[in-house]
Amino acid sequence: MTRRLLLLLFALLALTARAEEFLDPAIAFQPSARALDGETIEVIFSIAKGYYLYRNKFRFAIDSDAAALGEPILPKGKEKDDDTFGKVEVYFDKVAIRLPVERSVSGPLPLRLAVTSQGCAEAGVCYPPQTQTLSLTLPDPATTPSLAAAEESAGDESGAIAVTLRNAGFWTSLAFFFAAGIGLALTPCVLPMVPILSSIIAGQGQRASHARSLALSLAYVLGMALTYAAAGVAAGLSGTLLSAALQNAWVLGSFALIFVLLSFSMFGFYELQLPTALQSRLSEESGHLRGGRGFGVFLMGALSALIVGPCVAAPLAGALLYIGQTGDAVLGGAALFVMALGMGAPLIAVGVAGGSLLPKTGPWMEGVKKSFGVLLLATALWLLSPVLPAVVSMFGWALLLIIPAIYLHALDPLPPRASGGQRFWKGIGIVMLLSGAALLLGALAGGRDPLQPLAGLRGGVSTAEPARLPFEPVRSVAELERRIAAADRPVMLDFYADWCVSCKEMEKFTFSDPAVRDKLAGFTLLKADVTAHSNEDKALLARFQLYGPPGIIFFAADGRQIDNVRIVGFQDAATFLRNLERII
Repeated sequence: MTRRLLLLLFALLALTARAEEFLDPAIAFQPSARALDGETIEVIFSIAKGYYLYRNKFRFAIDSDAAALGEPILPKGKEKDDDTFGKVEVYFDKVAIRLPVERSVSGPLPLRLAVTSQGCAEAGVCYPPQTQTLSLTLPDPATTPSLAAAEESAGDESGAIAVTLRNAGFWTSLAFFFAAGIGLALTPCVLPMVPILSSIIAGQGQRASHARSLALSLAYVLGMALTYAAAGVAAGLSGTLLSAALQNAWVLGSFALIFVLLSFSMFGFYELQLPTALQSRLSEESGHLRGGRGFGVFLMGALSALIVGPCVAAPLAGALLYIGQTGDAVLGGAALFVMALGMGAPLIAVGVAGGSLLPKTGPWMEGVKKSFGVLLLATALWLLSPVLPAVVSMFGWALLLIIPAIYLHALDPLPPRASGGQRFWKGIGIVMLLSGAALLLGALAGGRDPLQPLAGLRGGVSTAEPARLPFEPVRSVAELERRIAAADRPVMLDFYADWCVSCKEMEKFTFSDPAVRDKLAGFTLLKADVTAHSNEDKALLARFQLYGPPGIIFFAADGRQIDNVRIVGFQDAATFLRNLERII
């Protein structure tokens, strides 16, 4: 009898110990909810080790008459042969689920969300469906950008800069942005401004004294800086980039025409006065500019900042991100103003040096003015290159090399006792003539790459069009969410625009690198083309707190955005590869 009682006692203890091995479902599966923006909820389940949730067992409901839930967006799960339901998809460790919200009221919206899930322990116990209630408040969608993007971007460069602005003192922030502006001075955002300012100084002729050159350079840079500050504050408060709206063929063509008119004046086709009524008020401003009036130079600096320099680099994105998150337009605007002054510091040095070094009289002055005329034509062609067919751009660059080469006597014999200077400039002319001829021949042969115009002639195989990465287009936030949810491997989302110079640099120098292409072979590649700057484009940018391209966002195979790896601005192949290694 005693023996039977002992056996029964041991059996009860074993059953009790076995039961204590399994967690309460409220502990094994812990949900939380947050508002990503005014119309999106993210539910995150933390799943205990050794447990899993069924993908097809989730149910969601809210108790509000002012809103309704859309179709849940669930990431792809892992396949499992389940003893209860057979082959199913399940989630381990953690899962993030997006819930679109269709709301009929504006302003903050408090919600109670009922979340139903069902899961099991791998050791063999399955739980019945569990319903848990979560409370949250959706912000006003009209005034609040994506909160999740703001949090997730804190680890990347632009997000770190936004944190620096928030935590650093006023003067420390300004010093940082001035240094960042100097670093940006050699980027495609600023380089095209050098011939513009130089041509203004050259147009002064004998009046281009050191003091006058400094005054004109300061007026130009001040116009540029004020425009950056105003446009930046407007971008931060409105969630869009003003200069992006100006990048269309008509606007670019109008400003390219200004530079062409300025260049023709450098060649002596007309004087400072308006030649005819056909020059219009736009040409009149150009004439004032050549005359050196301070307001005209200030205006050209302001317009150059908008039209020539629409790039979004990390310091600019960081300042805009800070303004957008906090609404502190004073500090954000001051940071952008000081950054533009840093960008303009080398321009001031170029202007002052040009004014003091330019010859005051003689044929050299005419030669310098014609050189700046060619540079202005090059700037006009550079402005139009995003909207011109590649073959037209190649013909344009060919003419810009061949015609000046003829004026440099590339085809004329040198006199018997030619000076060293004559021989030097003839050599430069010959190099320009050969380069222009190569561009012309390459364009006629079907080439479309100005850096390798004759590549298509090698071995009779045309390589004019470089192989492109297999990007798939996405046109809206909803389409993006569906693509990410359906992906079974990491995802890279690239923001691109035809007018974005840095985007084309990424394509030409980074995405074409063989090592980069090999690494990206394991990614689903998505591209958001925001050239049109439509409402859908703005929503995509706002979703990730971006104010313009280039920008690259990465997602894990389960649909989660990867923290601390977000690229804003151009990155060379080596730096980009290091970021990919972090993801892999």
